[in-house]
Amino acid sequence: MTALVLAVTILFFGLSGMDIWVQKHFYNPLTHRWILDSDNAVLRFIFYDGIKRLLIIVAVLLLFGLILGWKRPWMKPYRRGLMIVVLSSITVPLFVGSLKAVTNIPCPKNLDIFDGTYPHTCVWEKYSSEFCHTEKQKCWPAGHASGGFALLSLFFLFQTRKAKLAAVYGAMVIGWSMGTYKMLIGDHFLSHTTITMILAWLIILLIARTVDYGIEKGKPD
Repeated sequence: MTALVLAVTILFFGLSGMDIWVQKHFYNPLTHRWILDSDNAVLRFIFYDGIKRLLIIVAVLLLFGLILGWKRPWMKPYRRGLMIVVLSSITVPLFVGSLKAVTNIPCPKNLDIFDGTYPHTCVWEKYSSEFCHTEKQKCWPAGHASGGFALLSLFFLFQTRKAKLAAVYGAMVIGWSMGTYKMLIGDHFLSHTTITMILAWLIILLIARTVDYGIEKGKPD
């Protein structure tokens, strides 16, 4: 179901023109500036460098906690969840980063409709033969927000419904805060962040299935 939602979302944004309509609200064609300045050191630290470093630190701490507490009795109820969270924290950003490195899709700020040089294309389209470019673009999907959306894996760590929902809401706030910041400085479209969110959840589900399979295989007969 998640894979189907991902495919439909890619088609919708590619064919609807929604991205351009939304992004135009963040750009002033008279001043040639975006709503937020990417050079603002405070905003960049809060929504880019700072949050990225914090997520890395949290992932490392969880990894060490999982290793050091693996055989402790209190760890047993959380072992599966921690494995999923740690693997997701590594795999989701790595996969999204690898994907954006090969899709060759430019950022909004690089498009000719926003005073850039690249034409707008869908992810399944090729550039026209008349357009020459030497530098590969790396803006689809949104790599920065992938670290925030990887926290959706916390759903599998907590035991109660209330805690699971709180974890999902928290991950959504973090992921969309990171993604919205990149939209407001012209680095990403709405679709980039939306697709990253759905793709992150799909990867997390696959990781959970793999972890469960490994646990089941590891049980004595």
